[in-house]
Parts: sequence; structure tokens; C-alpha cells
Amino acid sequence: MKSLLLSNEYPPHVYGGAGIHVEYLSREMAKFCDVEVRCFGEQDSPATNPAALGFATETSGYTCPPPLKSVFGALDKCLQFNTTNIDADVVHVHTWYAHFGGILASLNYGIPLALTVHSLEPLRPWKREQLGGGYDFTLWLEKTAIEMADAVIAVSKETKADILNLFDVDESKVPIIYNGIDPDEYVPTRDDDVLRKFEIDPEKPFVLFVGRITRQKGIIHLVNAIKHIDPNCQVVLCAGAPDTPEIGAEMRDAVEVARGSFGGNIVWIDEMVSNYQKIVLYSHASVFCCPSIYEPFGIINLEAMACETPIVASKVGGMKEIIIDGETGLHVPLDQHKESPFEAKSPEKFAADLAEAINSLLKNPSLCEKMGKAGRQRVQEHFSWTAIARETVDLYQKIAKKG
Repeated sequence: MKSLLLSNEYPPHVYGGAGIHVEYLSREMAKFCDVEVRCFGEQDSPATNPAALGFATETSGYTCPPPLKSVFGALDKCLQFNTTNIDADVVHVHTWYAHFGGILASLNYGIPLALTVHSLEPLRPWKREQLGGGYDFTLWLEKTAIEMADAVIAVSKETKADILNLFDVDESKVPIIYNGIDPDEYVPTRDDDVLRKFEIDPEKPFVLFVGRITRQKGIIHLVNAIKHIDPNCQVVLCAGAPDTPEIGAEMRDAVEVARGSFGGNIVWIDEMVSNYQKIVLYSHASVFCCPSIYEPFGIINLEAMACETPIVASKVGGMKEIIIDGETGLHVPLDQHKESPFEAKSPEKFAADLAEAINSLLKNPSLCEKMGKAGRQRVQEHFSWTAIARETVDLYQKIAKKG
């Protein structure tokens, strides 16, 4: 059995949960079968397992509107994925960036197509800000890939329900396979020098956010909550890579307003931190906050839990399955608009509720410690990459036999 994974992200170019998933899944599956990853970049390690081959596109000559450059660049790389000979038994795609490559591989090379749903484009309407008319194309592309795939892997129960609601696909083709974590890598790690590097006071508690600056991650809601957070606490925003310049500017303005209304320290780390630095930040944080308005799974929550940090998270998507309310963290209802389900009905109330949950943990260190220990135990028992890799390879065998 040989698997070909197609992905936008792969080390050293990883910026989101899908990239983390492909990195760790490919590494673990290589213990059970041959794995090749084709990705966006300049990676070149054909003789290893997993093997990696990166493809780049020169878009400077494109005269299309700027939002469309990433769309057409992705299609170009997907074509390159296929003009380089494929000798795999199954092709497995991750995010819309790679879907066209999987469609071409399945039809032209006659191999089964597996697709992992990390998020669904109809549930991310704010992507139009980033892609313009390209968003309509991604809707069509995702629908086409999902409805022709031999297996559509959902990363949570709620994601499976969304898939069945939005697309014409047989439920028998939609298994649930969770994301995972390496608990031997993500361990509580103390290093005050890392905190000092980012001007975080090691002697004071802090609330941590890690993620991209995008509507989906809900970071603006956390920034708006800061004025309600105990000023004896620090707030650390490890946030970069804004989807658009406009969102980046909105974030800067919101942080400045928060600085004027908060008596504590706000640290904004807008650079890409190393894995080690991220683990140290998780480990020192008193509370990790994930205020996403849409989150099919949320690997960052597993990372924090593995580092024994309690979570305050919006009660949406897969986070309802990962985080046990009252045991490993606290859920905060988003209370979404019926007319516009991707927004909080009352952003001010949601921000205040986030702060209330955060403050309740900050004033109870013993509960934080108890939740942190329970979170790490949950990660070790339920979210092993080894088990996930075995499930995935078993699925390959199943769809390969059908083919």
C-alpha cells in the first residue's frame, strides 16, 4: 500500500491545523505503509518515508485581480502534482487548495480518492474577503471533490453532520477520524527565558491565544474581552498571518483600544514562533482561550491540554467533543444569529462571557491545576496519532478493495 497525500502545507511551511495534521499523520502512517507527500513549497526528499516533493508557482506575471492569484496558483500546483508520475494506490487530499489535484489523480490515474474535511467552505463565508470571486470557485471545487470521493473523513461528529447536511454523499462514506497530538513532544516545559524574550513577566499569570488573525478564530472577541479580564493578569496574543490587510488593521485598532482600557499587560507576538517556544507558552499559561466562531476540530486545544493548561473555548464544532466542560476547561456559548450563524448574536455579551469564564479560572489556581492534569490524561487516552494512522490506513485498504 502506498498513499499519496496532497496538501498546501507541509514542513517547514506549516501555519494551521491542516498542516499540523498532514505533518504528524504522514510521519505516523509511514510506520504502516509507504507515504509520499506533494505540497506547496520547495521540499525535496524523495528517498525518505514519508517522501516529500514540493511544487512552486511564479505568480508575479499574473494579471488577474490579486485575490485570485492564490486560487490560480493552487490550481497550477495541483496540475504539477499530476504531471509528475503518480504510483500510489490511493490519493488523500487536505483542504480545497489540494482538491483539484486529487480529482485529477483519481480520474487520470484510476486510484481511489480520500478527502479529510478540516473545514467546510460554505461555513466560512468571510473567505470572500480574502478570495473575492475565487470563493465561489472553492465552493464548487469542494462540492465536486466531496461528492466524488470514495471516503470523506470527518474530524468530529459535528463535522460529519455538516457534511451530510450540505452535500450529496452517502453516510457510509463519511467515517469520523479525529485529529491527534504527540504527547511525547507536547509536554509541560518551563523556560522563563522564552517568556522574557517576548516581554512576558514570569511571575504573573497570563491568558494565552495562539492562532491566525482570521474571522474564524474569533480573536477579535477575545481582544474585546480584555477590558473585563482581571488586570492582575497578562494577556498574550500569539497571532499573525492576517487573512487580509483589512483584518490586520482591525486587529491593530482593537488591541490599541484594549490597551487603553486594561490595567494589565498585553503582549502581542505577531511572529511565527518555534514549536519549542509555543510549548513553553502553553505550559506557562494559566488559561488558554480559543474563541473560534467555527472550529471543526481545533488541534491547538489538544496542544494546550497536553501541556496541562485548562481551556476556555466557545461552545462550537469539535471543541464540544474535545473539551469536557467543567473537567478539562469551560465552554462559553456563542449564541449565534439565526440569520447570520457565523456571528455572535451579541458580540459584547460573548466577550463578557469569555472574560467571566477566564476570571473564574484565574482566581482558582487549584482548579486550573486539576483541569490541566485531566486535560493531559484525556489527550493521552483518546488522541493518539498512532491510533489515527492505523484507522486511516485501514480506510485506505477498504476503499482500495472497492476500486
